[in-house]
Amino acid sequence: MNEIINKWYRNHALVYKLLLLLGTTFFIVYLFPTTGKFRFSFDNGKPWQSENLYAPFDFAIKKTEEQINNEIEYTRAESELYFDFSSSVKASVLDNYLSEFNTTFRDTVTGFNDRALLYNQGRTVLNQLYSKGILDTDYNFNDDKKSILIENNEQKGELKFEAFYRQIDVRTFLEEELEKNGFGSYKNELTSIFFNIIEPNIVYNKSLTEKALEDKLSRISPRRGLVSEGTLIISKGQVVEESQYNILTSLKAEYESQVWSANNYNWVIMAYTLLVALTLLMLLLFLQKYRLDVFLNNTKVTFIFFNIVLMIVLTTIVINYNSQYLYVVPLCVLPLVFKAFFDARLGLFAHVLTVLLLGFIVPNSYEYMFLQIIAGIVTILTVSELYKRANLFISVGQITLIYIIAYFAFYVIHEGQITNIKWNTFGLFILGGLATLFVQPLIYIYEKLFGLVSDVSLLELSDTNSKLLKELSNKAPGTFHHSLNVANLAEASANEIGANAMLVRVGALYHDIGKMQKPTYFTENQSTGLNPHDELSSKESASVIIDHVINGIEIAKKNNLPDRVIDFIRTHHGTSTVYYFYKKELALNEDITEDEFSYPGPKPFSKETAILMMCDSVEAASKSLKSPTSTKINTFVESIISKQVESGQFLNANITFKDIEAIKRVLKLKLANIYHLRIEYPE
Repeated sequence: MNEIINKWYRNHALVYKLLLLLGTTFFIVYLFPTTGKFRFSFDNGKPWQSENLYAPFDFAIKKTEEQINNEIEYTRAESELYFDFSSSVKASVLDNYLSEFNTTFRDTVTGFNDRALLYNQGRTVLNQLYSKGILDTDYNFNDDKKSILIENNEQKGELKFEAFYRQIDVRTFLEEELEKNGFGSYKNELTSIFFNIIEPNIVYNKSLTEKALEDKLSRISPRRGLVSEGTLIISKGQVVEESQYNILTSLKAEYESQVWSANNYNWVIMAYTLLVALTLLMLLLFLQKYRLDVFLNNTKVTFIFFNIVLMIVLTTIVINYNSQYLYVVPLCVLPLVFKAFFDARLGLFAHVLTVLLLGFIVPNSYEYMFLQIIAGIVTILTVSELYKRANLFISVGQITLIYIIAYFAFYVIHEGQITNIKWNTFGLFILGGLATLFVQPLIYIYEKLFGLVSDVSLLELSDTNSKLLKELSNKAPGTFHHSLNVANLAEASANEIGANAMLVRVGALYHDIGKMQKPTYFTENQSTGLNPHDELSSKESASVIIDHVINGIEIAKKNNLPDRVIDFIRTHHGTSTVYYFYKKELALNEDITEDEFSYPGPKPFSKETAILMMCDSVEAASKSLKSPTSTKINTFVESIISKQVESGQFLNANITFKDIEAIKRVLKLKLANIYHLRIEYPE
């Protein structure tokens, strides 16, 4: 059991990375669309680039959405209207007409024949009205709509909707008929009778009409033909015309539905999982081989995976909402963030892998991947100093321009002309560029969440008016001046060999803050001529000197300095020896060991920490130079750095002998300038 626990403890970091890899893989696969990928790409009006394509199985040709919508509109326009018809209303109205007529014209019409003719005329009008029917209310239907009359669930006839009379039309029709037949003088009386007795006999049956329409709509087929297995669909080089485009679209949909059937679903999911896991594994292998410090830090690995997943989630959300806004997602934030916290090479590698993963879910995947990879490369090449706001705005403008140029080129390739180009897409690229500016607050958020440090924070820390540096300048002015000189030397050396100049400058400014605890024990702060070491033994003096590293770490942590800066405090003396007091004690006691007078370490483990060790030692020792000359300075620098190399102080740092020689040249030149050395002219 103990052996298992020990093995787990030794390998817990690798186990965590494995779990992170698996968890991220399953989550990304879960976000993928639940459809297969058709292995051919095609466009309407463009040549077929693949080999001759034969139907792999029987499948139906699906109608386009436009065709189906047209059929639906036609069916709605041609559908019948159903009305409930009542034949008994007419008989009742005629009976009421006789009674009303006799009452109204009892004394008005003196001649018997005239009275009978007037009665018959009114009855004729009523028969004409009810021969077609009178609507119960006004309906807003097309006059050409076919109307079917239903009485007692039986069809009684059909005619156009315009044939029906509305109640407002009755008065006009009656007056016209009376005038035409010479009874115009009686129109007021007959009109009064009609409005007392007329009842509608046609009522719209909405439920029956809608049911009939739904029945017709349900019979609209989404298919318009069948392609048999083995049929040649299209030949290589042949232009994809409208009919072939519809067939290919139908084949694609049928293929994807068959691929993602119940039988094949698990296999396809497994294939997606393998591809995603392989992609993420490449990222881990890259970190292990080229960025070992990042690979060994689980927080940083988690941070990288989190950002990749975040971009995939944002892209998935936008595609599910409307794929038209795909390029609004600021994918170039990814290389910007990684470059700010790590380096350009890691940023570009992670960006390319993310784009490859997104190729599974985006439409027009080749075009998308080309645009995003080119934009990522431009991002890495153009954004040099993220902490300078002007640089970020200029770089975002360049990225947006690249998007627009590349999209324009793809559009011309696909369409062969620019007359129908979608200019609003350029607006989406501009929106995406503006969204990229969010990288500044995002970097700040990441620094707080993951405890990382970027060049933006380093710029703030390099301000000599910060609280901690002002305290250093007040308590230990000599140390502060020494730190400034070391910062200048270290920054110049870092620029010479391509190291992080901003990081090493900040590390140099804070590397000796531990001396604030006992500033007078360090020669640069001794202004009165009194040396407190005179009252201490060599061991005690050495202990005070060595303790400034531990004190510095404690002060840095209390002031929330980033770990990357604290690393400079830990390593700026490595495991070197406090040589002066060691030699002094050795003269009194030959049994002492060098370890008792050595710093606890660790040794420098990066280019930047190695640079600081060299510059710190050279600058501090340069104060002891008497009458410095170029020869003395050269010998002096060579001696100090060679001693550090021989003692193995740089074995853990990824720094080469070539880098060390370049740093020596910079230090020699800088010291010569500090001491104002001039060429000696002959007298």
